[in-house]
Amino acid sequence: MPFEMESMADAIGVSVPVLRFLLCFVVTIPVSFIHRFVPSSFGKHFYAAISGAFLSYLSFGFSSNLHFLVPMLLGYLSMVLFRPFCGILTFLFGFGYLIGCHMYYMSGDAWKEGGIDATGALMVLTLKVISCAMNYNDGLLKEDELREVQKKNRLIKLPSFIEYVGYCLCCGSHFAGPVYEMKDYLEWTTRKGIWAPREKGPSPSPFGATIRALFQAAVCMALYLYLIPRYNIPGLNGPAYQGWGFWKRLGYQYMSCFTARWKYYFIWSISEAGIIVSGLGLSGWTETSPPRPQWDRARNVDILGVEFAKSAVQLPLVWNIQVSTWLRHYVYDRLVQKGKKPGFFQLLATQTTSAVWHGLYPGYIIFFVQSALMIAGSRVLYRWQQAIPPNMALVKKLLVFTNIAYTILVLNYSAVGFMVLSLQETIALYGSVYYVGSIVPVALILLGNIIKPAKPARSKARKEQ
Repeated sequence: MPFEMESMADAIGVSVPVLRFLLCFVVTIPVSFIHRFVPSSFGKHFYAAISGAFLSYLSFGFSSNLHFLVPMLLGYLSMVLFRPFCGILTFLFGFGYLIGCHMYYMSGDAWKEGGIDATGALMVLTLKVISCAMNYNDGLLKEDELREVQKKNRLIKLPSFIEYVGYCLCCGSHFAGPVYEMKDYLEWTTRKGIWAPREKGPSPSPFGATIRALFQAAVCMALYLYLIPRYNIPGLNGPAYQGWGFWKRLGYQYMSCFTARWKYYFIWSISEAGIIVSGLGLSGWTETSPPRPQWDRARNVDILGVEFAKSAVQLPLVWNIQVSTWLRHYVYDRLVQKGKKPGFFQLLATQTTSAVWHGLYPGYIIFFVQSALMIAGSRVLYRWQQAIPPNMALVKKLLVFTNIAYTILVLNYSAVGFMVLSLQETIALYGSVYYVGSIVPVALILLGNIIKPAKPARSKARKEQ
């Protein structure tokens, strides 16, 4: 068996630990499917917890479950003992433990060398534990003090411990996400809310959406395996790269980051298939006649939305969607004082939180600071675009194209830091293209403070811009 694993790993160009993880990750799909047939709510919670813990053991070893247990217990104890402060306490405890694991294991180095550990799954678990505690904390507040999302997700009653563990480890969904809410998990297991039995017609079938997600995963992996020998991160430090001119270096940076994204697309497509086939992926119904089920709850990426984004502001809405949503609801929105508008501080704090969540490598920090600058620069272009009068359609189209080109340029330039991680490599590779992806956003932000167009008369700019 070890020999067969080595042969399989060599065939697809990964290490044996990564292959073992991938196999367990794919197994989450049939494991999630079986969850549909487990009787009783208690049985579903128990099955979710046991299957998740067992898959973690097979993927990362026994110690992984001990690591998972720490933030889970700290979060639950804070809800039991310190409800008025359980949200902030769990946030501090959860991120504190995660940062400690990041520092101890330095997982980024292992990932670059083809290794893997439980830190990635711990990252997802930390977000789930924090959101549960914050929603339980929100249950103490008056409705007029809450945003609509808080009203929807708040927990009035403390979940039982088996419900809590089932939510955290559900069928291996903590491996790569998506992050979902405790209230949705409880309604799914008890068949309430949108999962309640319908008066007319059978329950919605998840199989069509599951097949679509699996097909997408297959295409993503095939494209990744085709591109990775030609465009890879080690090539950025090769002698050939050093001998190229500016445009070829910039093109290789783009293709290297473009190639790396297909690995993430594959992982998220598999996780989406697992959540959909379990039934938890149901997100609502269309308004058509007859209504059709929607399966967007587990959607973590809009591939075309990422690769052809019209604005950098759109990227958090189409990339790592569920984590971006979590950051919006539990960091960005909660930093905005009542009656005031969010600004660059909230954006930078959210991006910094995301950077720390990923790990303490300089490349992560630089990437997310760059992302804040990228979004701020894109907003400047959008404001200019909105100020163009209708009789200057050509100029408006030119600004739209400029925003698209700007987003492609700065995103892939910035992503180099995310891939190489080290400060020295990041600075060297940014310098190899004359820091173009740093200079352009800063220049746009400065120009935006000088050239301030009047607000368009016909309509206000969209809130997300």
